[in-house]
Amino acid sequence: MIKYLTITALTVGLVACTGSSGYQKAEDAQDAGRQFIRASLDGNYEKARFYLLKDDDNLTLLKKQQSNYQQLSNEDKRSFADANINPLAITPVNDSVTTYKYHNSFHPQDTTTIRIVKINNEWLVDLKSVIKM
Repeated sequence: MIKYLTITALTVGLVACTGSSGYQKAEDAQDAGRQFIRASLDGNYEKARFYLLKDDDNLTLLKKQQSNYQQLSNEDKRSFADANINPLAITPVNDSVTTYKYHNSFHPQDTTTIRIVKINNEWLVDLKSVIKM
């Protein structure tokens, strides 16, 4: 009986730490950016959504990004999944906003800057201000 209670307590504790999705909250802005970018490159839009500031605009933008990803060839999807994230600049704007400028090794000529915001003590990606060069 004690064994089952211990297992149940550990399971509840694990779910509480990681949330019902199984993903861990970002430790800081850099972690949120990295997790979001990696999930996007891998085509894991459930995970990308976890690290997203959830408002109508961002959800629409992520849905469009997912639709574009789904139209890629399997070879391109594999290349994105194999790509490295190359951070160029991670710049705190203030205590609750950071910009993350990067490119990936599959398309190194495409530089992107995302904005990461801290809301309710949680770091989340805000796609509304993405800058692509």
